[in-house]
Amino acid sequence: MPAPLWRNRDFLFLWTGQVVSTLGARISGLAYPLLVLAVTGSPAQAGLVAAAQAAPFLIWFLPAGVLVDRWSRKRIMLAADAGRAVALASVAVAVVLGRITIGHLMVVAFVEGTLYVFFLLAETAALPHVVPKPQLPAAIAQNQARDQGADLAGQPLGGLLFGLGHAVPFAVDAVSYLVGAALVAPIQRPLEDERAPQRRHLLAEVSEGVRWLWRQHLLRALVAIASAGNLAFSALGLTIVIRATDLGASPTGVGVLLGLFGVGAITGALVAPPMQRLVAPSMIMLGALWWWVAQMVAFALAPTVFVLGVVYTVGALMGPIFNTTNAAYCYALTPDRLQGRVNGAARMIGWGARPVGALLGGISLETLGAVPTFAALATWLAIVAAASTASRQIRRAPRPETLTEQP
Repeated sequence: MPAPLWRNRDFLFLWTGQVVSTLGARISGLAYPLLVLAVTGSPAQAGLVAAAQAAPFLIWFLPAGVLVDRWSRKRIMLAADAGRAVALASVAVAVVLGRITIGHLMVVAFVEGTLYVFFLLAETAALPHVVPKPQLPAAIAQNQARDQGADLAGQPLGGLLFGLGHAVPFAVDAVSYLVGAALVAPIQRPLEDERAPQRRHLLAEVSEGVRWLWRQHLLRALVAIASAGNLAFSALGLTIVIRATDLGASPTGVGVLLGLFGVGAITGALVAPPMQRLVAPSMIMLGALWWWVAQMVAFALAPTVFVLGVVYTVGALMGPIFNTTNAAYCYALTPDRLQGRVNGAARMIGWGARPVGALLGGISLETLGAVPTFAALATWLAIVAAASTASRQIRRAPRPETLTEQP
């Protein structure tokens, strides 16, 4: 029997480091739109900054996947955290000096998003090397709980720190990345299999990962669902900020509201492993999609900030359960030599819709307002849920533990 995860030294270093840096990222994640709105009053410009942060998902996931399969994954994580610390510190300095511009914020958001892509792929590919295979579902769920716990604490803290000073959230985030790097550094195990010295052209290696993913019909369907869903969810955060502000919430109140997402999501992460054992994967995936349709309708009808918070909390339950199920399929089917490339291709497609969704969301909020934007998001997610319900690959999905790696 493998030792419990709480006694796994390298997993604890990796997990704890990301608790700190993810907390910092959530703090600055709220501060970005608040700062843009404070400087310009324009939701559309806030959408531009959000799109700049998400644009690397379209640009870097494919080449980064190849490099994660080539280079030391530990060194990639260390370099990414150090680079993000420098980028966020530059925003704090510019705000203190009164020299902040939308262009500066867009550049920093793009750099932060780029380094996040490299870190995420390296961490995802490294996880099976610090956790035994039977414990992977529990480790994935703990990572989900980590991220949602950061939402719970980070966004209220981001609103509070922004109220203390517009530079403070960005300075705190810069420090969090340095702490994250310091905790990754002591990891002792190799985070990749021994690799052959021969290297092919970058495009050839990208193509191998894309072709492999295309042949996996279930993973291909899951990536399509993720892409369509992210088109909506990338606009959700700013829409909630605008709606809460319309209903009279302060910056601290907006942070508390967004942090309530973590309450529901942590609960979802805790119940994800038993849910995977007890409920058919198809029911989890389709149930989550229709759950989110109902959530968007409820957002549109919410008359107060309190009701908005309740809807946000309850709606967040399904995210970690859905994500843990999807990740289990990817780990079950993908060989280590392709982990970076397949994850890169999947996330490029799945997350590539985020900058588009963020930009469209900002435009919709500027021209229509928050309530019509919620209605549009509900309509789009209903289309996604109906198409997924009609998919044979999703309806007949086997349990991940019954699958083996595909060559």
